[in-house]
This record gives sequence, C-alpha cells and structure tokens, in this order.
Amino acid sequence: MITDNLFDYNPVFLALIATIFTWLTTAAGASMVFFFLNPNKKLLNSMLGFAAGVMIAASFWSLLDPAIKMAESGKLASWIPAVIGFLAGGAFVMLLDMALPLIYKKMVIDKKTGTRTSWQRSVLLVFAITLHNIPEGLAIGVAFGALSTNPDPALLAGALTLSIGIGIQNIPEGAAVSIPLRREGFSRLKAFHYGQLSGIVEPMAGLTGAYLVIIMTPLLPYALSFAAGAMIFVVIKELIPESQFGIETEYSTIGAMLGFAVMMGLDVALG
Repeated sequence: MITDNLFDYNPVFLALIATIFTWLTTAAGASMVFFFLNPNKKLLNSMLGFAAGVMIAASFWSLLDPAIKMAESGKLASWIPAVIGFLAGGAFVMLLDMALPLIYKKMVIDKKTGTRTSWQRSVLLVFAITLHNIPEGLAIGVAFGALSTNPDPALLAGALTLSIGIGIQNIPEGAAVSIPLRREGFSRLKAFHYGQLSGIVEPMAGLTGAYLVIIMTPLLPYALSFAAGAMIFVVIKELIPESQFGIETEYSTIGAMLGFAVMMGLDVALG
C-alpha cells in the first residue's frame, strides 16, 4: 500500500516534500500573472472556500482529535493540552498579524513627500502573504512530525490531505501577490518571482515544526493543538472573508462545504 511505503521515510523528509509542494502551488498561482491580470473571481472564491473547508475539518480530525487521544495517558485531563495548544496557536498568529500595522507605518510612507510609495506597498504585500504562510508550514510540519511516535495511517492521511488543502489555498495566494505587483508596474517575471518567493517560508517552517515535535515528544499534544489553533485563526481571519468577497458568495460556500465533507470523509474512512 502507498501508506506503508510512505512510513518508510523520515517524517521530517515527508514534511519537506509536502511543504515544497505547497511552495510550488504558490508558484503556480503566481504564474497567473503571465496569462491575465483579472483571474476568474468565481473560481478563486471556490478554491478558497474549498481550502477553508479542508482546513477546518483537518484542524479537528487530523490535529485536535489525535492530540486529545495522545494526552489521555498524561497527568492532566486530556482536553487541557488541546485547549492550551489551540489558544496558543491562535494567539501566535494574532501576534504576527498585529505586527503588520507597526511595519506598515514604517514602510509605506515616503519620508520626503509624506506619501505612500508603490515600491513600499509592494514590499508590504509580499511580507504580509509570507507572514501568513508561516503557520501553514508549521501545521504541516507538526502533522508529519507526529508520525515519528504514532505511525497511524489516519494521521498520515490527515497530514497528506492537510497539505493538499493548504496547497490549493496557496494558488490564489500566489496570484494575490503577483497580479497586484504587475499592476504596480513590475515586469511579469519580477512579479512572478516575488509571488513564488512568498511561499518559500513554508518548507522552512515545516522542517522546524517536524523537527521540534520529534525532539520534544511530550509536547506533541500541545504542538498538534497549536497547529490547529493557527489554522483556524487563518481560516476565520483570512480565508473565509476573502472567499466571501463579492456578491456571488454561494461558490465559496459550496466550496467550503465540499472541502469539509471531503476531508471529513477521508479522515473518518481511513481512521
């Protein structure tokens, strides 16, 4: 079986491959700048909605539920590590998000003219998307790192599906960087370069997450829950509002329902 073969590989290596995949999907989205400046909003909304549904379902069945089960043998009530990790994950992303306005004030105002510059706005855009990708890479790394102590096919399936969901979400994110940069006057090649570059932090964060989980096994329930909290914060703060942009919100809503159903079905069937 495929899952049996995958278990032959180091979880850190699997995390690296998965996050390279999500980086490549970011690059695929950024490549849209070579073809058009106004991608189909219905399609992008559907993809964002689908990714949101996958990530919500994965946050429970692939991260929180295993974390609760792993904590059952500990001294604390099994739900305590899950709650602590979940809230810590959300707080971590919120603090990163709160850093943006501080950087915004320093970067987007030209000191001589007092006006916002095109270059500075572009740098801020790339930074914002890059920052947003860090918890996604961590979540993938943690999900694969958990396999080092619990080689459960359901955990592996959840990690793979989570990677696919994040990869799908990264396609419109790559476009969200490269297309505005092109509109700012960047060449198509340079706009693509910065678009794909925003996803390079995911392999780095993925390796970090997987390695830390392996060397700190007792913290695994907290780490899994931390990843879940980070993912849910991103979904609520970024994905859902962005996917609901415009008047035709049924596409993103249907996409979210399908994404949740697909992830839930895979996790339950394989678990």
